[in-house]
Formats: sequence, C-alpha cells, structure tokens
Amino acid sequence: MVISSPRIMLTALRGGAGKTTITVGLISALRKRNLKVAAFKKGPDYIDAGWLAKASNNPCYNLDAFLMPIEEILESFKAASCQCDIAVIEGNRGLYDGMDSKGTCSSAELAKALRVPVIVIIDATKTTRTAAAMVKGCQVLDPEVNIGGVILNRVANPRHRSILTSAIEEYCGVEVVGAVPKIKSRDFPERHMGLVTSLEHGKIEKSLSRMEKIVSESVDVEKLYQIACNAQTFYTSRESQLKFLKTNHHSHLTIGIVQDSAFQFYYPENIEALSRNGAKIVHITALTDKRLPKDLDGLYIGGGFPETHAQALSNNESFRKSVRRAIEEGLPVYAECG
Repeated sequence: MVISSPRIMLTALRGGAGKTTITVGLISALRKRNLKVAAFKKGPDYIDAGWLAKASNNPCYNLDAFLMPIEEILESFKAASCQCDIAVIEGNRGLYDGMDSKGTCSSAELAKALRVPVIVIIDATKTTRTAAAMVKGCQVLDPEVNIGGVILNRVANPRHRSILTSAIEEYCGVEVVGAVPKIKSRDFPERHMGLVTSLEHGKIEKSLSRMEKIVSESVDVEKLYQIACNAQTFYTSRESQLKFLKTNHHSHLTIGIVQDSAFQFYYPENIEALSRNGAKIVHITALTDKRLPKDLDGLYIGGGFPETHAQALSNNESFRKSVRRAIEEGLPVYAECG
C-alpha cells in the first residue's frame, strides 16, 4: 500500500486551544480554492468530526489507534483520501497526550504512523516569548515528529503577533504560518462536552463562512497546502486482517438508522460497511417522522443528545409508539448511549 496524498495535521498543546475552529476555517478556505478535502479526526470524537464533515462537504473519518489497529488506520486513511486534493487531520487534546505517560495513542504517534507534517496551534492568550519554549518542547520531546509550522491563536494585536513570531522563528527554526485573532464565541458556542454540535447550531453556514474569511485573512493557506504537498510518500506492506462476516443469505436487508440532531453519533465506516455488504440503509428522524418505515429488518439508534430534544421527542408520541410496537413484534434493535 502506498500513502501519497498531500496531508497535514493540526494539533495543539491542550484541548480548548482552538483546533476545531481553525481546522474548520482552513478546510473551508481550501474548498474555496476549489480543492477537494478529505477530513479526519484523531480519536473517538463525534462532535468535532461533525463540524469537519460540514466544512469539507464529505464524511469525516475517525483515526483511533485504541479502537483500530494501525493497518486499519492506514487503509481507512488511504481509501478516504486517495481521490482528494488534500487530507486535513485534526488532532485530539495536546499533541503528546495519550493513554499514559508514554503518549500511547496520542496525536504524535498517529502523525508518525502517517508521516504527516504537524502544525502546532498555540493559544497565545497572555503570553509572548514563552510560546517559543512550548514549541521547542514539542520539537525536543520527540524529534521524529515533523513539526512543519505554527499557527498562533487568540492574538491580541499586531505587536503581540510580531513578538510571538520573532521568538518562535528565532529559537525554534520553524515558520509561523498564521496568527488568528480572538473570535466571537457565538459563532462556535460550547457546552459541557465541547462545541455545540453542527446539527444543533442553527446558523452553521454563516459561522463556517465567517471562519473561512478569518483564516484566509490571517493564515497563509497556500503555505499550508505546500507543506501538505511535501508530506513524504511511503509504502507499507501492512494490510488489515479484519474481514466482514460472510452473510450472503442475509443480503438485501433493510436497516433503519435514526439520524437527526438528537441521535447523531455515528462512525461513517460502520454504515458504509453495512451498505457494501448488501444492506439497504433507510434514514429516519425521531423528531418529525410519525412512524417507523415499513419492512425494516433492523433498527440502529446511535448516541447523541436526546436530553436537549426531550420535549420534541416526547411530543412525537406516534413515533415512539411505532418503535415500541416494532420491538414487541421482534424487530432487532441496536441502540447506543446518549
């Protein structure tokens, strides 16, 4: 297997540093330049992946070294990126944060496996020269991680940007490719688990457009594309050993999937695997559909935020009754947590 797609990873020193908003803006800016973008999120994250999918107008695939062997990650990455102009991967938490003190399953380990240049996003709030020490630490902790550039976030003013840029470029020898100002939180509101989901946002197109404009004005998008194009092409003989069960006698099943702003936590690979193996997928909304479709062979209800839609779900009594009746009549149901 050859991995040759132009690719780049955006990561930070911690969660809450602005990775998702800048990644969303970058993807939108790349699309405005008529580039087809493959979006990826490191780790088991549905919320950020939903935003990246909206920005790229393509499914966003999760690359999770805890759930997936490296062979499966490489295959998933190649399959989703080979027809695109650039792959953009958003990291998770801090660059070196993993399951233990060795950084197992961290963004850094994923970056090395994919040989992808890393752009470090620095939250510049109330700091100047110390930012250079942060970047230097990322470089020294694991020299095998390819730090390709730095984006400053929440920059106060031009003087602030100038001091930060001079310090980082002088002491770290890496280019500062962007300096993003503070943005209004109303475009990307947060709650207990991070950003409000893209399906619940209400004015997502306006927010994506504003973030695209901010990134285009404050980040060297062409430079980032150049860095991505310089990613190393490499060959791997490692192939996935995972095989789908042979179920020819169960082909042409109809699977209903409840997918709306209340139930939206799905990995696209799972749905695609069902389709590839003969299942007909029927999308359902528990919020407005009056009843389940007829002739379902199975029902899949993913996780989400049903608690924020409790009133609407409660009001749709006919749908709830149809689900209960179908279960009592023997319909197989696979349901996940909220």
